[in-house]
Amino acid sequence: MIAAMKQYDILIAGAGAAGMMAAITAARSGKRVLLLEKLSKVGAKLKATGGGRCNLTNTLDNETFMAHFGRDGRFMMPALDAFDHRALTGFFEEIGVPTHAPDGFRVFPLTHSAATIVEAMEREMARVGVEVRCKTRIVSIEHNGSAVTGVKTQHETFSASHIIIATGGKGYPVLGAEGDGYTIAQSLGHTVTPLHPAMMPLKTKEKWVANCRADTLPKVELRVAIKKYRKLHATGDLIFTKEGIRGPVVLDFSREITPLLAKFDEVPLTANFTKGMNEEQIRSHFKEQVKKNPQSTLLQLLETLLPTSLSLELCRLADCDPTATLAKQRGEARDRLFKLLVATPLTVNGHEGFKMAMITRGGVSLKEIDPYTMQSRKLSGLYFCGEVVNLDGPCGGYNLQWSFASGYLSAKAASS
Repeated sequence: MIAAMKQYDILIAGAGAAGMMAAITAARSGKRVLLLEKLSKVGAKLKATGGGRCNLTNTLDNETFMAHFGRDGRFMMPALDAFDHRALTGFFEEIGVPTHAPDGFRVFPLTHSAATIVEAMEREMARVGVEVRCKTRIVSIEHNGSAVTGVKTQHETFSASHIIIATGGKGYPVLGAEGDGYTIAQSLGHTVTPLHPAMMPLKTKEKWVANCRADTLPKVELRVAIKKYRKLHATGDLIFTKEGIRGPVVLDFSREITPLLAKFDEVPLTANFTKGMNEEQIRSHFKEQVKKNPQSTLLQLLETLLPTSLSLELCRLADCDPTATLAKQRGEARDRLFKLLVATPLTVNGHEGFKMAMITRGGVSLKEIDPYTMQSRKLSGLYFCGEVVNLDGPCGGYNLQWSFASGYLSAKAASS
């Protein structure tokens, strides 16, 4: 005898932030919900978020928040209108996870532990009756040409008239990210834009960076030094590594750099390590320092702006003598140093790929998704949410807020 196909109202693929939020929202609406996850546990990548501290969202108003996603940011307006940062923190408060914003901007659980978030969502899913099946990989989405009808896994077929794809991106494959959702979307006729690893360290051609690893540099401005892309820039803390650069500004800027690396073998940048000071301001600053101590060496002057290790490297690049005074430097070497202080060349020539990427740039085309429901414009009953969609933001709770909000909106629409 053939076993009857198991029927659900809503089936969700992927038990990350977006998928778990969608599951809870749909079950709270009285729907019979099945959540499928290919790993042995739910929330694997969510547990690793923010170094395990879980920066859930931030306190920006919706307009400012959307602007940080670039020109496509306004796509998320309906999701944010339905479930903004206040709604999100209210939700977690309700399920026993109080939050706070210690710096007035980034919102964390009071425990500063992502495990707290995952455990609370697991408890709530159990409470509202979500059926969770781990170690279950989706093989295909079943449909009749105009609407979805179910899902086929390795061992079973499940019937559902609403299917939400919340499979995430390709970053951190060790945590299960394989880009399954993109393959599913393409098999159903959806366009997937080019995929690039993002929010990750970058490698540089310059080897001197390895000598400057001891310090974090605040308010570094990075700018792309390619004529067509000069408008691309970012400011924030930077850390040198053995092979290149990392830190918040690099994680954010890598979203712009990795697509360029796919076009060019190298991407030239300029870095201002002096908190945005221009040449005139630096000369004026040094003049004031020399007034205070006429015997100051060039290294001592530079150390009023920069760490010693970087000061020595810039002296070497400019062919200046760090032990001599500013007045005793050769004219062209001194001019070269001032130019370096304003715009130090760095050449990005590689990265670790998706292995080290926190997020994916690219995804299911926004043109093929209704922003008011997150439903496919190609197949009725099919929804997309979270990182599988072609939207990505910088560090600071942006991407998690989008995942939670889009998961909520898709489930609300699927439940109506």
